[in-house]
Amino acid sequence: MSRPGSRRPDQPCPDTLGAFAVRPLDPATDAALVHGWVTHPKAAYWLMGDAGLADVQREYRSIAAHPHHDAFIGLHDGVPAFLIERYDPTEVELKGLYEAEPGDIGMHFLVAPTDTPVHGFTRAVITTVMDFLFADPSVRRVVVEPDVTNSAVQALNKAVGFDVLREIAKPEKNALLSACTRAQFEAATGGNDR
Repeated sequence: MSRPGSRRPDQPCPDTLGAFAVRPLDPATDAALVHGWVTHPKAAYWLMGDAGLADVQREYRSIAAHPHHDAFIGLHDGVPAFLIERYDPTEVELKGLYEAEPGDIGMHFLVAPTDTPVHGFTRAVITTVMDFLFADPSVRRVVVEPDVTNSAVQALNKAVGFDVLREIAKPEKNALLSACTRAQFEAATGGNDR
């Protein structure tokens, strides 16, 4: 899997809410931070609510060692603020569950829980995630599989250009297989005008 470089830390976020950057997740140093995020009640769809710190560290060590799956920490004004997982959907998560196309990449993202939400922040995060994924010229389409009951993320996906393809049954959930091409993303978000 190709691994594009990090975004510049001074690059403005899509909604002028500050600067976003993306760096690889380090399981040894980031596990405690990520544990707090994935076990928070607001991260119920992440399905790790009962995970211990060792479980989270083991999960992200496994991802780091996997040739078709990787994880990143997203920074907002230099502070860790979101998590990204990127995967080859023909090898991980969706293997055998959909009709893959050349240039497909899969993704999960999680915004860190906060007691002081900022209007538009999550949309800026998903836009940044999509910019990050499409920075790799080999990526032609992003595919996702949110839980059928996760209406909040479905609305965000639609806002950045995703179309629902169909419902699929995964071992852990019923999901809405959705996809977004580079052209759909650029049309939904204003392309290079961001």
